Amino acid sequence: MHINFPLLLVIAVAVTGLLALLDFIWFAPRRRRAMAAYEAGVEVTDAGTLERLNKEPLLVEYGKSFFPVLAVVLILRSFLVEPFQIPSGSMKPTLEIGDFILVNKFSYGIRLPVLETKIIPVGDPQRGDVMVFRYPNDPRINYIKRVVGLPGDVVRYADKQLFVNGTPVERELLRTVGDDEVPAGHPLQALATVDIYLEELGEASHEARYKRLSQTPAAHEWTVPDGHYFMIGDNRDNSNDSRYWSAPDMPRELWGMVPDNYIVGKAFAIWMHWPEPKLSNLPSFARAGLID
Repeated sequence: MHINFPLLLVIAVAVTGLLALLDFIWFAPRRRRAMAAYEAGVEVTDAGTLERLNKEPLLVEYGKSFFPVLAVVLILRSFLVEPFQIPSGSMKPTLEIGDFILVNKFSYGIRLPVLETKIIPVGDPQRGDVMVFRYPNDPRINYIKRVVGLPGDVVRYADKQLFVNGTPVERELLRTVGDDEVPAGHPLQALATVDIYLEELGEASHEARYKRLSQTPAAHEWTVPDGHYFMIGDNRDNSNDSRYWSAPDMPRELWGMVPDNYIVGKAFAIWMHWPEPKLSNLPSFARAGLID
C-alpha cells in the first residue's frame, strides 16, 4: 500500500487552515461578544468566567496550532527541499542503501503539489545530474538514477561501455574490489569482483560500478524522445533503469524514458546514513556531503 503523503499534507493544510479561518471570521467574534455582554452585565468580573467564555473549541485550537507548522512543511517540501531515503543499491557507489538525501525541488521548475504541473520554468535536467523521478510504470513510487540522455540524444550500451551520441563516455579504472552483493557462501564469492570507474558525464565526475562476472547484455541503442530523459543507475549491472522494460504492450522506445512531468527534483546532498532505523543501530553522519 502506497500512501500519497503530498495529498494527505495538502488536505491537512486545507482542513487546519479552514478551522483557523472559521475562528477568525465566526468563533472569535462570538467569543468577544459574549465576553463584552458578560462584562456589561456585572459589576465585578470573574477571571474564570472570562477564561471560559474566551476558550476556543478544541478542534479550532488544534487547527490553529497545526496550521502554520503544516503550511511551512508543505511549502518547503513542495517548492524547496524534500528528504528521501535510498531503498536499494542501484546507485552504488554514489549512494548506498540507507542514505538519507536532500532533493532540490526547484532546480527543474516550480511545480504544484499533488498535480505536479510545472508553473514556473527554472531549468532543465543536465547530463550527469542525479535525479529523483516518479517510476513510469507506477507513479506512486519514487526512483533515483543518473541522467544520461537528454531529449534528442542517442544512447548506446554495449560491452559494458556507455555511448552518448556516438561518443564513448570517458572513464578511468580506479580500483577493483570484492562484490559485496554476492551472498555469503556462494561458490563464486571469492571470484566475484567489481571494477570501479571514474566516469565523466556532462559536468559531473562520478564513480560507476561494473561486475566482472555478470552477463553482458546485448548491445542496444535508444533515441530519447522530446520531453523525456534516459536514466541509468551507477551500479550498472544491478539497476532497473531506462535500459530495461517489463510492459510488452508499451512501445519499446518509450518504456523507462522519464517524461518531464514525472520529475521530482535534483538530488544534491547526503545528510545521514541509517540503513536500519532503530535504537540499537544509531545513524551515522560520516557519509554526509554533496552528491557528485
